[in-house]
Parts: sequence; structure tokens; C-alpha cells
Amino acid sequence: MPPGGGGEVLFSCPVRKVLKPVQLTDPGKIKRIRGMAYSVRVSPQMANRIVDSARGILNKFIPDIYIYTDHMKGVNSGKSPGFGLSLVAETTNGTFLSAELASNPQGQGAAVLPEDLGRNCAKLLLEEIYRGGCVDSTSQSLVLLLMTLGQQDVSKVLLGPLSPYTIEFLRHLKSFFQVMFKVETKPCGEELKGGDKVLMTCVGIGFSNLSKTLK
Repeated sequence: MPPGGGGEVLFSCPVRKVLKPVQLTDPGKIKRIRGMAYSVRVSPQMANRIVDSARGILNKFIPDIYIYTDHMKGVNSGKSPGFGLSLVAETTNGTFLSAELASNPQGQGAAVLPEDLGRNCAKLLLEEIYRGGCVDSTSQSLVLLLMTLGQQDVSKVLLGPLSPYTIEFLRHLKSFFQVMFKVETKPCGEELKGGDKVLMTCVGIGFSNLSKTLK
């Protein structure tokens, strides 16, 4: 946890020569919610209090909820105390919407109660579900970048309302790749629940991975 850190991230990724075009236009309905409440260098009860408050809100909507707790102490817990919650909602068509919230770093800002953090994170997830689409608001820019770099074929993805970051990112895609998206608004109605949706369509630039394996 910030500010001391002390953790390690191991990232592994398969090598792909080209990216396939995607057609993600039907997000499906929410069928289950999974999550992880984590705490380091604080009481193990913190994670349980987060889970109880988050479930208090989410249980009103869906029964299939499981939030794991992960408590670390000693050397494995890094250098700073803190706690947080990560929630993921999975739909019937295999799309995922996520929300995450963590306590303020030690010595910065006001102290956060675990109950408040759990409730606020649950509300953030409900906000993402209301926005809807096949990708949550934090990953919109990534999926648009991968669509741009795909093969020279049409890709479509249904998103919720575009975040300010995504709108600025679209300008960068136009500057760097000369790629412009077709943007169609899909107002909410009988088929689409929640906020108004946006159908993004583009033709990829046919980018291919030129890296060679070093002997």
C-alpha cells in the first residue's frame, strides 16, 4: 500500500503477431459478483467489516455474491498499513464490470472507515452496472486502442457513456493513427437498461508485431 509500497507485480503476457477484430455488442445481464477485500498491517477484522457493509447493499439485487478476504501481516505485508476492496460483476455473456477503492495513504487525507469504504465501493460497482456496456469506464481507452491496432477489418464495441479520459484518448488515436471512430448513441429503452449507450465502430490499421525471438 502507498506511500511505503514494498510489493512486487509479476506481469506475463503471450506474444501475439496480430490482434483479431472484435464484435462486442451484447453485454448480457449480471449473473454474479465476486470480490476481494484486502488488508495489510491493520486488524484482520477490517476486511470482514468491509465485506459486511458491501454485501448489505449488493444483496438487495442479486444472491450470488462472494467476497474473499486477504489479510497479510509481517514481512509479506509491505511497508505501509491500509485496506481496500475490489469488486467484479460478471454477466451471462462473459463480460466483466469492475470497481475498486482503497483507504487513504498513511498521513494523507482523512481516515476512512472500512464500513464507508465497503458501501462506497459497492455504489461504484452499481454505477458501472448502470453505465453498462461491454467494458467498464476505466478500460474504455484500452479496448479502443486494441481495436485501432487490430487487423484491417471492422470492430464494434458497445460502451456506456464515454468518460472524459476516453474522449481525450480518442483525440490522441486520431493524432497518432489517423483513425476515426463511428459513434452511434443507443438510448436506453426496453432492450438496453441503465444509462444511454454508445456503439463504437472502427477499422483497424493492421498493426503486426515485428519483434523476433532473440537466440
